[in-house]
Amino acid sequence: MAKYDRLLLRILRGASDTSISFDDLCQLLKHMGFEERTRGSHHIFRKQGIEERINPQRDGRNAKSYQVRQVSNILSKYSLGETE
Repeated sequence: MAKYDRLLLRILRGASDTSISFDDLCQLLKHMGFEERTRGSHHIFRKQGIEERINPQRDGRNAKSYQVRQVSNILSKYSLGETE
C-alpha cells in the first residue's frame, strides 16, 4: 500500500486526526489533484467541481485536528477517497 493510500485511509477513518503531519496532508491534497495557493503562511487548496476550499493550518508539526476532520468530510462528500 502506497504512502498516500495509507494516509488517506487514516484520514477517512478519523482515528488519528491529531497525528497527521501538516506537510503530509498538503502533499496528499496535491496528489489528489487539488491546486495549492500559498500566501505567507496560508495554504489554500481548491479543486474544480468542489465548492469548499481547504485551508489547513499548522499546529506545531501537525495539521490542526478539526481541519483534518473537515478534509475527511469533504473527501467523503465528493467520494474522492473511493476513486484515488
